[in-house]
Amino acid sequence: MSEDFQQDVETVGRIETVPTILEVVCRTTGMGFAAVARVTEDRWGACSVLDEIDFGLKPGGELKVETTICQEIRQSRTPVVIDNVAEDDLWCTHATPAMYGFRSYISVPIILGDGSFFGTLCAIDPRPARLNTPETIRHVPPFLPS
Repeated sequence: MSEDFQQDVETVGRIETVPTILEVVCRTTGMGFAAVARVTEDRWGACSVLDEIDFGLKPGGELKVETTICQEIRQSRTPVVIDNVAEDDLWCTHATPAMYGFRSYISVPIILGDGSFFGTLCAIDPRPARLNTPETIRHVPPFLPS
């Protein structure tokens, strides 16, 4: 891991509420994996992780950004919510869910106080989940303090 991502992991690790946020995301959605990810044009790095499905990613772990949906979120700055990949016309043929073995997915952009894009708060699970509801969406915060 590069020094710049290590600094991001350490910074997010100092935010005491992040583990609670990840737990709330998992409990609210019924999903087993949630993470705060640093997403840049060419990199994706996990800053904080709650992994109850043995996805295997730890803080500091990286994925190729081009294999993530977070890349699209970085570009659009809009959330992506997928209840069931197999039943979603937009995402059923996307390579990412098949590559990582998830059927449900939710991710929101993390926008810092200065308006810059930091990354995403995302969750996945190999089972479908009912996510695209106002109750779920309002519990997934899109911002972290800068």
